[in-house]
Order: sequence, then structure tokens, then C-alpha cells
Amino acid sequence: MTHTTSLTNPAGPAAAAASPRTRLDFAKSAPKVFRALVGFDAAAREGLDPTLVELVQIRSSLLNHCAYCLHMHTNDARRAGESEDRLHMVAVWREARHFFTEKEQAALALTEAVTLVSDGGVPDDVYAEAAAHFDEEELAHVLALILTINTWNRVALSTGKVAGTDERRR
Repeated sequence: MTHTTSLTNPAGPAAAAASPRTRLDFAKSAPKVFRALVGFDAAAREGLDPTLVELVQIRSSLLNHCAYCLHMHTNDARRAGESEDRLHMVAVWREARHFFTEKEQAALALTEAVTLVSDGGVPDDVYAEAAAHFDEEELAHVLALILTINTWNRVALSTGKVAGTDERRR
């Protein structure tokens, strides 16, 4: 299997990260928008289990093919104590349901439906299952979390963020 990184930069991700930036720095170019998104993200997480937050962000990042966010959130999940087994199973959670609680499964299904909304909307059964596991406030926060990670994925993909260069750690 050939990785895109090797096609665009044979030296690998470390060299790609060190290469000059060819796209805009979103945080510097639109600081008010960036701060608003950071605030929205922080508000969305309030009251949610940190493990659930990372699972949702990982699943959305997988679906959106956002390596930058996937790398960031799998590392965040590990730091929060998430197991390697569960991290490996997020991509195939439907076939590995026994790794996830019913509540997590409902959140993952909702994440898929909202992330892939153009493929047929958010089915009533998916929404109903999520509503059965979350009260209205929690459900609103899960939806907001899904919206924020989808936005972050699009920012990272549009601006050419490179996996392994988590700018929060600088």
C-alpha cells in the first residue's frame, strides 16, 4: 500500500512537517473565527464523558480522512487512558460492538449519520437510539461535538495540516 505522504514527500511526515507552509494559518488569518470555534468546541464538550468525546472525534476524523485530527485525538485518548484495543476497533465498531457500551455505540452511529449527512440525512432510528441513551442536554452536546469535529476536520484538510504536528503542544 502506498501512502499519500510518500507520493508527495518521499522523506516522510517529519520532512513534510518541516517543509515551508504553502497554505494559510487559519488561527492567525481569522483569529476571531478561530477563537469562536475553540469556544464552541469547549462548550460542546461540557458534561460529556471525555472517553466518549475522543471516540466521537476519532470516528468523524476517520470518516473525513483527516490524518491530522485522527493523530491528535488518538493521542489524546491514549493520554486519557483509552485502550489500544478500543482505539483499533473504532473504525470497525459495528463488527466489534462488544468493545463499546450501548451509549458509545449510539454516539458512534449518530456521528456517522451527521458526518455523512449528504448520504441520506440522519435516519430516525439512529436519532431515536441516541435519544434513548442521552438526555436532551447531553444529546445537544453530542450533536455540537460532532459539528465541531467536522468543522475542525475541514479546517485541517483545507489548510493542509500535517499529521504529527499537533500545534496545541507548542
